[in-house]
Amino acid sequence: MTTASFSRDWNNLIHTDRVHGSLYTDEQIFQQELEKIWYRTWVYVGHVSEVPNINDFALKSIGPQQVIMTRDRDDQVNLLLNRCPHRGNQVCLEHRGNRGSFTCPYHGWTFSNNGNLRGFPFAAGYEGADRSRLGMAKIARIGIYQGFVFGSMAEDGPSLEEHLGAARGALDALVMTSPEGEVEITAGFLQHKAKSNWKFLVENETDGYHPQFVHASIFDVASSGIGDLYSADSTAVARDMGNGHTEIDLRPEFRRIGQSMGWFGTTEQRLPDYVAKMRAAYGEEKARHIMIDGTPHIMIFPNLFIAEIQIFVIQALAVDETVQHVTALQFKGAPDLNRRLRQQTMGSVGPAGFLLADDSEMYERTQRGVQSRNPEWNYLGRGLARERVDADGFRIGDATDEVTTRGIWSHYRSLMEAQ
Repeated sequence: MTTASFSRDWNNLIHTDRVHGSLYTDEQIFQQELEKIWYRTWVYVGHVSEVPNINDFALKSIGPQQVIMTRDRDDQVNLLLNRCPHRGNQVCLEHRGNRGSFTCPYHGWTFSNNGNLRGFPFAAGYEGADRSRLGMAKIARIGIYQGFVFGSMAEDGPSLEEHLGAARGALDALVMTSPEGEVEITAGFLQHKAKSNWKFLVENETDGYHPQFVHASIFDVASSGIGDLYSADSTAVARDMGNGHTEIDLRPEFRRIGQSMGWFGTTEQRLPDYVAKMRAAYGEEKARHIMIDGTPHIMIFPNLFIAEIQIFVIQALAVDETVQHVTALQFKGAPDLNRRLRQQTMGSVGPAGFLLADDSEMYERTQRGVQSRNPEWNYLGRGLARERVDADGFRIGDATDEVTTRGIWSHYRSLMEAQ
């Protein structure tokens, strides 16, 4: 059966326990994904702490589309497409900075940092032009939750709160790791390009089956105990949170161990200033609970992965090309913790980091392998027979089960089938 004959028949491409290999390689499918997922749903763009001051800006993306995130003089966050409405030139090439306006280098059109047209040279040639329609294009909808900025290129649709659903609880828990209740994205981004389809990355982020094998060498050398979190005996669970959001919930294992700051591989004694601030902010009992549970391991569909100590932003560029933008999480009011977060992030996903190199090799080998004609399907049935429903009504499985991957594909199918 050829790809062309069923490329739009999702019933023949996505089954409960398997997906067809063409979903990762077909250019036509990728173009449909851009229209139905990246340009229609809510996509994570950036964080308010990246533009803290009036006139700050940062260059971001929604899939292949470049986006300028700005804070205008009215203290509002804007998301602008990086294109001059005159002849299509990119108006911004700097990754970040501070300016009240952008001037197109091609013909000198100038725009306020809220996207409005301010003027153009030789104005006498533009008699009758409607300036209100010649500004930079703005992302149709902006939503901000706990400082995380999302954009939707669709004029209408579910609200950001509806899209996030249960994932809001993970973001709520994340910011409570700060004694001041705020995350800061201020450590700078590393960019890693993989010759792989973006969905392989999304699947991997909450795949608890691979760490014991892909990352075995670093687990053995570091003696960190992380591998045990993903063992067959772990009490951690894999969860389909709905709307394509998935998580590996490590809290049951951390609670079983019961060591404050154990989630970070350390003890309270090594971070006395942080621990004191947490107790002052939340009280001793609640602070201890927060410091035992740690931070989430959650993939917010389609492109934001919170990986305990860092975040990954997935950018789909082509059917076989994806960029991961990664930075250390920083918690407001926690300089001692933040320093160690930066160090650990460099060690795990920096240019010479151990973890990301392992994963990137798997992404690219899988992309090459899935192009083989036989077998046509990727099997996703691990743990299907032991799936269960938790107290909140979500499907869960053991930490090594593929309940998360099945949840991603179920939501993907619903988006791709939508008219």
